Amino acid sequence: MELGVLKTVAPRQKWNNEARDFTPWLAHNIEELNKALGLELEVESTEVSAGPYSADILAKDTGTDKYVVIENQLEKTNHDHLGKAITYASVLDASTVIWIATDFTEEHKKSLDWLNDHTTEDISFYGVQVELWQIDNSKAALRFNIISKPNQAVRQAARTKATEDLSDKRKFQFEFWNMFKEKLAKTRKIPSLQTPRPQYWFDVTLGKSYIHISNYCNTDNNTVGVRIYIGNKIADTMLPFLESKKNEIESAIGQNLNWNPNPDNRDKIIVLEHTTDFDDKQKVEQALNWLVEYTLKFRETFSKLVKQAPQK
Repeated sequence: MELGVLKTVAPRQKWNNEARDFTPWLAHNIEELNKALGLELEVESTEVSAGPYSADILAKDTGTDKYVVIENQLEKTNHDHLGKAITYASVLDASTVIWIATDFTEEHKKSLDWLNDHTTEDISFYGVQVELWQIDNSKAALRFNIISKPNQAVRQAARTKATEDLSDKRKFQFEFWNMFKEKLAKTRKIPSLQTPRPQYWFDVTLGKSYIHISNYCNTDNNTVGVRIYIGNKIADTMLPFLESKKNEIESAIGQNLNWNPNPDNRDKIIVLEHTTDFDDKQKVEQALNWLVEYTLKFRETFSKLVKQAPQK
């Protein structure tokens, strides 16, 4: 049996110029980076002005609706690009910095790790190595290697310590959402899941800004629910569009939904609710399983449709 020879290809053989070739390519193929990072990024613009300089790509994390700066470097990392990336993030009010390069020095990897361990969990730094591989003379294949990312173990320990002084209700919600995230992650059907917090809600992305799934845990009236939350920036066009697909949506989910129950609110919601008993461990488990089931149904159904909606 003959075997091919696996070899690397210099990225500049495909993208000769970083600004003219690689940045536009990445902006149009952001899904490749999303798959590697487990994020859902939506490109806002390229070569975005930040004082006298320009950020290569400004994106938005649709899971948090916060900005992401992507700094590209088709060579070995250097101090100049690290400084620029942090500067761009501060000027553009970004919560995440993604530094892409062909080779990371050990010092720069340690710098990113240190920043992740010594900043709040709302700030994240990723180091991503870009590689091209081919077998014999085949087409080059892309691979993104994650060199540095936020240390979830460190951040989880900090979150757990921070819950010590919370009320019993907030502690319960924090534990509830941790169990929910664990169950949802086991399905491997959603690439990016938010960090559980001691609060009423837990959001799940739909791959588009200003609209997402917002699950809730209401300990006051023993209910959980799955909501489509539509921000007011797109509500005027998105809600009527989704309402026009009402029969299709409810058929796919298998339930009648509560459409826009608070019509006076500028933000709009579509809701499915489930009654439980938070004092009964068995019913809590059932509520968690119910939330996982309908979160997946909502995401599968709505994520396809929101991409078809007319732009405002």
